[in-house]
Amino acid sequence: MFAGTLLGTALCVVAAVLADSFNFAEMSQDHFRRALATDILLPTLIGGPFFYFLLEKIRQLAVAKVELQRLASTDSLTAVLSRGAFEMLVEAYLERARAGSLPQTGSFLIVDADHFKAINDGHGHQAGDQALKLIAGAIKETLSPADLVGRVGGEEFAVFLPAVVDDTASRTAELIRQRIRALPFPRDVGEGLLSVSIGGATFRENTSYEELFKTADRRLYEAKASGRNLVRMSI
Repeated sequence: MFAGTLLGTALCVVAAVLADSFNFAEMSQDHFRRALATDILLPTLIGGPFFYFLLEKIRQLAVAKVELQRLASTDSLTAVLSRGAFEMLVEAYLERARAGSLPQTGSFLIVDADHFKAINDGHGHQAGDQALKLIAGAIKETLSPADLVGRVGGEEFAVFLPAVVDDTASRTAELIRQRIRALPFPRDVGEGLLSVSIGGATFRENTSYEELFKTADRRLYEAKASGRNLVRMSI
């Protein structure tokens, strides 16, 4: 910002000197010195603060834009990706995979909190919010930096594991389930109350976000129907 201020001020000084230079030949030496001093001092005194103020406002706008983009792409409660941002990033990966620039393999998980309505009804929405934060944190701690996690429903999260299939995907899903089950939930809510059911799908060819979601959702339904706190994968 300071470099921009100096550059802008210098340009103003140069412009003032050039504009006045046509009269220099007709000026006395004293008049020339006064004119030159005016051409330097006036733009410096006015232009310097102006450019500093202008560049500071531009910087603030840029920071605000980045913050708005972050807020638009992040779930405000759990700090994971919003549904729209998650879907967009997964679709972008799948599109690049179809083009051959990324591996055409991966896995998709849906992680759903068990008996979440009972937590809200029995212990209040504040406890429910805390449960969601804990679940989101446990999922993020399990994943690698290349993986994606988003909140795609009230108590539902989705995970995308690029280039991860078969046993590795199943182990990741099971590790998420175990880690969440072991979370220390507050005593006034009840130890061991928190658990999730997970449905997953892997792919090794062209597919879409919608198809992956449908397959993983079917496996999730099977996990719920089989007693919850389970992982069911379509491999």
